[in-house]
Amino acid sequence: MRKTDLINAVAEKCKGMTKKDCTGVVEAVFDSIKDALKRNEKVQLIGFGTFEVRERKERKGRNPRSKEEIIIPAMKTPGFKAGKALKEAVQPKKTEKKSVKGAKKK
Repeated sequence: MRKTDLINAVAEKCKGMTKKDCTGVVEAVFDSIKDALKRNEKVQLIGFGTFEVRERKERKGRNPRSKEEIIIPAMKTPGFKAGKALKEAVQPKKTEKKSVKGAKKK
């Protein structure tokens, strides 16, 4: 799903809003998340997940073309951890365990 697909889905669910209004809402949500991360704040959306800034330490790497060893500097990267409800939504429902062939029953 691309951003335009997301905007269309929001417009479909919010009957009283135009597609232009939905575009503004989606952009505002993304901008708000980005601004909070710039301030090094966590964005916790209960049931959905948490956006946060993660610190990556300096590390050694290798230039794939020259095979030369290089130092990759420490940096901050955005991260996302899925919430319980989101994990459950994408995980197929568990079915009863099937018995293993040849296993002895007690």
